[in-house]
Amino acid sequence: MTLRGPDNARALEGEGQKAQKRPPRPDIGTDFVDNGRHRPILRVPEKAKHEAVFIESEREVIMGTFISLKTAIPGPKSIELAKREAKVVAAPMCDALSPAWIAEGHGALVTDVDSNTFIDLTGGWGCLAVGHSHPRVTAAIKDQAEHFLHTDFMSVPYEPYVTICEKLARLTPGDFEKSVALFNNGAEAIENAVKISRHVTGRTGVVVFDRAFHGRTLLTMTMTHKAKPYKSGFGPFAPDVYRMPFVTPYHPSIRIDEWEKLLMTYVDPSTVACFVVEPIQGEGGFRVPADGFLEMLREVSKKYGILLALDEIQTGVGRTGKFFSIENWNVVPDIICIAKSLAAGMPLSAVIARKDIMDKLPGSSIGGTYIGNPVACRAASEVIDIIEDEHLLDRAIALGKLIRSYWDTWKEKYEIIGDVRGIGAMQAIEFVKDRTTREAATQLNGEIIKECLYKGVLVAGSGIYGNCIRLLVSLEITDEQLEEAFGVMETAVAHANESR
Repeated sequence: MTLRGPDNARALEGEGQKAQKRPPRPDIGTDFVDNGRHRPILRVPEKAKHEAVFIESEREVIMGTFISLKTAIPGPKSIELAKREAKVVAAPMCDALSPAWIAEGHGALVTDVDSNTFIDLTGGWGCLAVGHSHPRVTAAIKDQAEHFLHTDFMSVPYEPYVTICEKLARLTPGDFEKSVALFNNGAEAIENAVKISRHVTGRTGVVVFDRAFHGRTLLTMTMTHKAKPYKSGFGPFAPDVYRMPFVTPYHPSIRIDEWEKLLMTYVDPSTVACFVVEPIQGEGGFRVPADGFLEMLREVSKKYGILLALDEIQTGVGRTGKFFSIENWNVVPDIICIAKSLAAGMPLSAVIARKDIMDKLPGSSIGGTYIGNPVACRAASEVIDIIEDEHLLDRAIALGKLIRSYWDTWKEKYEIIGDVRGIGAMQAIEFVKDRTTREAATQLNGEIIKECLYKGVLVAGSGIYGNCIRLLVSLEITDEQLEEAFGVMETAVAHANESR
């Protein structure tokens, strides 16, 4: 039996069913896997403002226009998969945001193995700018798979590699020739950007920034700020990496005009090969730099012959309303690294640099067996065409305005919201215990994320203190889907605000 809307809910009362009152908090059950982790079962999801409810087999079922939760979360099939996972999958990998296991995804919607449908605002952790299973991307993948899957480009080359490099070179800012090298993931791209910089400059120093995230390999882990869980117990770290302040309005550290002087107290600039910076910090909480900060970095880097390398792993591929987020500033870098949404979740990254830089490298000095896989290249090429054909850069700007119309209003209503920030669709909320001290409300943020999950909305946390929610939403999401998700999210924020 499927009933929708308040009238149908009232009809159940007329049939002798007793209407349930909303509990103050979700009823959380016990762990379903005894593996040292704590994955709670939501026995009775609570009712949100927008939801229609009906009672079936003594449980509440949430039915929205897009959200459809037919079982407890996780459902029985997800529980069985988690039991199998616990037996054979490495423990550090068994810590997913969602205890529900996906069966299929389309656009901004995910359906799990128990037929529960969620609105996904995580976008595969930023990999799905064009959404889950875009038909043009899946068609390109199928077509390529029917021809050949792999050769190693440095063994037998193929056209899809060249095609995506041509498109990336065309899109990259700068009125100079560019050269592109493809890799498998973001960390690999950053590692190679550093290798390239060191070889070309003959220097070893790398300058990174507070609250930065660049990956989990030895070098990129060193470059990453947050100790737990990324660095603790994994030392010693790579040498010649120096951390400097990322100047941003909400977390003031030093003035921009003090930055160069501080740099010289840490390292001799003549020994620095590159500055590696995220134009907007991703894992750090979508921190937008203060006006003039990126321009200052460009000026200082030129002054000392240092290459400016941008980590656009999370910010790139249209999320801010520009294909590369750096296009929002009057700054042209020497090197750009890109990944995540580049190939709609297929493993592909790229390092794009001035051609005169790349041409200084000897043959086979960078590369790898799987880099620039032809299937991933075809997917990436289609992603770029989709972004252009469907005007998704304009869509990112429109989404940003819609998001802020909600979140700026929430900030006026809920004291736990300390800051709302971002550019385009790349937006975040920072939750605080006190707006004056700006002390991180880490626990409340976790409660909000959990409540959203168990009511059908997947959202991602971020921030060095884990007190931010960031949107990594597909640019294909509809206004109606986003508004339904925000109905759930605001209810969770209101509950957290009341309980603080």
